[in-house]
Order: sequence, then structure tokens, then C-alpha cells
Amino acid sequence: MSLDEDSSAKPHERLARALANDLAAVDSLIRERMASDNAPRIPEVTAHLVDAGGKRVRPMLTLAAARLCGYDGDNHHKLAATVEFIHTATLLHDDVVDESRQRRGKPTANLLWDNKTSVLVGDYLFARSFKLMVETGSLRVLDILSDAAATIAEGEVLQLTAATNLATTEEVYLSVVRGKTAALFAAACEVGGVISGADDVQVKALRAYGDALGIAFQMADDLLDLDGAAAAMGKNVGDDFREQKLTLPIIRAIAAADHEERAFWTRTIGKGQQNEGDLDTALALIGKHGTLETTRADALAWSESAKSALKVLPDHPLRDMMRDLADYVVKRIN
Repeated sequence: MSLDEDSSAKPHERLARALANDLAAVDSLIRERMASDNAPRIPEVTAHLVDAGGKRVRPMLTLAAARLCGYDGDNHHKLAATVEFIHTATLLHDDVVDESRQRRGKPTANLLWDNKTSVLVGDYLFARSFKLMVETGSLRVLDILSDAAATIAEGEVLQLTAATNLATTEEVYLSVVRGKTAALFAAACEVGGVISGADDVQVKALRAYGDALGIAFQMADDLLDLDGAAAAMGKNVGDDFREQKLTLPIIRAIAAADHEERAFWTRTIGKGQQNEGDLDTALALIGKHGTLETTRADALAWSESAKSALKVLPDHPLRDMMRDLADYVVKRIN
């Protein structure tokens, strides 16, 4: 099958098929490096999450970026594994912080084992990821991915400090999204270009693509939670509201609120005092102020920015798949 056949498949599925040999090498490397002779619980916990059915979009972006820019070595396998380890480590830590009980339709590691195990295994994966980075011999790659790891942690802390604060602005929201979600998308794409020796224009374009893709992805998720399609994500409609998360539609509804509406948001989000029927009220207020529509427009604009960034990159079937992926992440909200 050629790279551009089977256009009816989802973009990430087409990427997986086009990169099948690379992905097999990455999977083998992941299983090799998550092993531990001294602490067998580490591979048990890691395998639970790695095998849970994730799409591996972030490591695929590293592989695709490298191949798109003409790379023919094997260090991109180490970088893709690094990206997956960083992502898995953050998920383990996130589930502890958020007290989550389900991830990708399965019980979380902190539920099956405990919080201490989840945190420590996450730390182990971070350490493994840095070992893989060093093995590529590129200080620039080390700088990009270590900075991404720090940015992710900053995003998590910023989200904690902004949580339940009705004064949270759209700028703060965007900083959280760039930290928690877009930073790793951007770094995953950027290092693929760097390891291939691409010029600065192409490397910057890859980073811009990943950044915009990550923001569009997160905005789409925020919309789905409030727009009746959350079941597709294994969530209940309104989970973010119940967890007092200040997503963009809610931030904008609060900014447009009158005195009575603000009192509602203060009680439900600021103080966490939620009663039966409050979700319906929240959805009605969001509908009244049209914040789903404005957030949808922003998500679509970020998707367009991602596609635009790809224009300076080589004409290649992989570039077409990356473009289609930018459409796909927001297709759910059209």
C-alpha cells in the first residue's frame, strides 16, 4: 500500500501504516527501556498504560517529521520513545493530582496500585527519557525536550493555581494549554526536524505546527465535554464543570456574566458547591453567551494555523497526513 492510499482511514491510522516499521522499532525500544531487574512493578505499571490503546500520536509526529525532512538514521526511534516516556510519565502524575479513576477506558495505575507507585514509576520514566535523549548525541535535542518537560510541569502548577479562580483570563488558559498539551506536541515535531539536519525555517515550521495542533486538540476536548459528545472520549458530559475546571467556554461565560450569573459561577466553580440541575444551568448560560461557538471558531483557527505552518516543508505524503491530522482533531466539533 502506498503512503497516500486508503484515504478513508483516519489520519493517525494512515500515519501508523506509513510508519509501521519505525513504530515497531520504537515499541521494541520502549519495552526494552521500561524494564527493571530490581523493581518488576515498574514494567507492570508502565505496560498497563502503554498497552492501554493510546494512538501514539506524539511519537508518530517525531517519526513523521524526521522522515519528512529526509532522515535515514535510527536516532529518531530513540526520540520517539523519549516523547512517549515523557507523555506516559505525565499521565501517571496527572492521574494522581486529579485523583482520576479511569484512563482510556481502563482503571488508572493509581487505582490499581497506589499513588506512591504511580509517582515513582513516572519519575523512573522521566529518568529513562533523559538517558535516551543523551544517546542521540545532540545537545540541541536535549535542550528542546528537557525544556518541554519543565514547561509541562509549569503548566500543571499554573493550572492548580488558576483552578477555581474566577479571575482566570484567556491568556492564563492559553498558557496552561501550551504547557500541559501543546509543549510536547511542539517538541515532538521539532526534534524530528533537528535530528534530520533540517534548516531553521523547517524546524521552526515543525514546532509551530505542533504548537498549534496541540492547542486545537485541547480546545476541541474542552468543547466535547460541554457539547454532548463526551461519551466518545470515555467521559460524562460536564466532567470539567463538576471538577471545577476553568476551560475556555466557561471562562468566557464568566466574563460575560451579569451579577446573578456570576453568583452562580462563584458558588459552583469558585466554591465547588454544586447541586442537582447546576450542570443544566451552566450549559444554558454557556449557550446564552455563545461561548461554545466562539471557542469552536478559535479551535478551527488554530487548526488552520497548524496546516499553514506545513507549507514550507517538503511536498510529501507524510506532510499531507500531518495536514489531515490537523483537520481531524477539530472534525469532532464541526
